[in-house]
Amino acid sequence: MPGISIFSALRLHKLFVCLRQSDKSNKRRVFIVSIQKSTTHFNSVAAFSFAESKYLGHGVSTEIGTTAFFRWQTVFAWLALLGAAITAHAEGTLFKVPTREGVTTTLFWESTPDAKATVFLFPGGAGGFGKVTDGKATGGNFLVRSAPYFLANGFNVAIFGRPNDMELGWTDRTEPTHMSDVSMVLEFVKRKSDLPVWIVGTSRGTVSAAAMAIHVHDPAIAGLVLTSSVVRYTTPGTVPRQDLKAIKIPVLVYHHLNDGCKHCQASEAPLILNGLTSAPVKKLMVVDGGANPNGDVCAGQHWHGFIGMEREAVDQIAHWIKSPAN
Repeated sequence: MPGISIFSALRLHKLFVCLRQSDKSNKRRVFIVSIQKSTTHFNSVAAFSFAESKYLGHGVSTEIGTTAFFRWQTVFAWLALLGAAITAHAEGTLFKVPTREGVTTTLFWESTPDAKATVFLFPGGAGGFGKVTDGKATGGNFLVRSAPYFLANGFNVAIFGRPNDMELGWTDRTEPTHMSDVSMVLEFVKRKSDLPVWIVGTSRGTVSAAAMAIHVHDPAIAGLVLTSSVVRYTTPGTVPRQDLKAIKIPVLVYHHLNDGCKHCQASEAPLILNGLTSAPVKKLMVVDGGANPNGDVCAGQHWHGFIGMEREAVDQIAHWIKSPAN
């Protein structure tokens, strides 16, 4: 039907449908549809007069042919489709943020109504979040594929990608160049939302997340969550060897009991808490669950990536973020 694709692309917040009796033209019924677009406060009011076969918009009357005459069934179908478009979740956006001279760093951003905070996510591996298709990041990393669960828990989602001049190796993630990129992306995120920011990393992304909490001093940063942390002491950039005593925000260390990655053994996760001597709140959660692990034990489709328990994991993390406790 005409207009459905346009409305479904809009981020709509509020829909009022009023059916009333007109006191003109033999009491013909008139539909008035008022739609408010949340991000730009766009309002459109349309009245369809079945008596006069006219479209009335903002006080302007225009004749239309009988082939455009709306039947009752058509109107109800149109409203149903429009309602479905409104209830569908908003789409995210890929940004390329200038972070250094001649360098841009990718960022996936998706907001949610009535958000309580923003999660600043660091995926593992060499960085990145896959292609963005239909407004969704498609990477298989735990944090990337779990973005909808963070949104459902009331958090805006900012996924740090990677700069266009390098991949993020083990040692790169603690270097000043990377921290400079991170700081610039954080500034961009703060312009999108002024809510508190929680840093969340997974796997190799925990190297970046911990380094950000240590080196990027910004009052917007409210806390840190490390999942499937790099804890092997001999691994470059490993979290326990970073200057953890400099972290003065709440920290959650979240780990799967059966993580088989040699860099991320659950038995070594307590080393992180030992170093967090200045954190006001610190918590280690070792969990079990999920189903059907497959492939590389250090990849996102294994226990290392909380496979089969993504929603449960994010719900637990979100609950702790909303009420941090030892």
